[in-house]
Amino acid sequence: MQTPLPLRLAITGVVLIFALLGGYHLWTYYMSDPWTRDARVSAYVVEVAPDVSGPVTEVHVVDNQTVHAGDMLFVIDPSRYQLALDEATATVDARKVQMDQLERDATRKRNLRDSAVSASSREQAESSAEAAAASYRQAVAALDVAKLDMARTVVRAPVNGYVTNLQLRKGDYAHAGSPLVALVDADSFHVNGYFEETKLPHIHIGDPVDIHLMGVDGDLKGHVTGISHGIVDHELSSSSNLLANVNPTFNWVRLAQRIPVRIAFDKLPDGIHLSAGQTATVAVEPSDK
Repeated sequence: MQTPLPLRLAITGVVLIFALLGGYHLWTYYMSDPWTRDARVSAYVVEVAPDVSGPVTEVHVVDNQTVHAGDMLFVIDPSRYQLALDEATATVDARKVQMDQLERDATRKRNLRDSAVSASSREQAESSAEAAAASYRQAVAALDVAKLDMARTVVRAPVNGYVTNLQLRKGDYAHAGSPLVALVDADSFHVNGYFEETKLPHIHIGDPVDIHLMGVDGDLKGHVTGISHGIVDHELSSSSNLLANVNPTFNWVRLAQRIPVRIAFDKLPDGIHLSAGQTATVAVEPSDK
């Protein structure tokens, strides 16, 4: 039995409506809705460098160890700095004795009558006492530096974090200012989502975000904390005479630029393991919806 024409038209119309609705949903989902698979877990990496130079005598951490701010990381041979501290202490003592003696001489000549001591001799004594006091203060400052250098032979963690890619070994020579230990700051984990610029109008500071980490069951919650105000312009560079060097070619197929959006975690569940560089998919729940 053949289906009546009105029923066939109605079925065709319903299918067409669903197809249009499905197409519209897919279009808005991929072109307008603020979500992206291009997201990465990020964290600040603190490069720990010693403030003094010398051989490393002790290493108190291992690779991937969790440390807290103030924990000892490694020790630099303190022998040379102990000798410098002893020398600075002795110099302070000597300068103190000299300063006290010259101050007594200046005080004695200051109290004598003009007929007993000349004005030039009195001025010379005052100048010598002042110079000795300045020399003493200089020695005290040098002693403080020696104490600081001695304290800096013990290198401690500046933040809570995780030791990563540790290559330091006992016997290595540490150069002041050269990083020896990398610490991933445990309190700085966040997500950078790279959104197409066409989706930015739907993203606002404070919007809630669903975060799905690759290989991790369940979604994490977060919120938008910032939208980048600039990316590199690949069409523009500087020339040798500081004039703009603009690319003379133009691509007619324009691809939407991707702008970094910073996302903070709301609360991490117990047992979650985060690593900087992990891949994530993020979906923003815009407040304008």
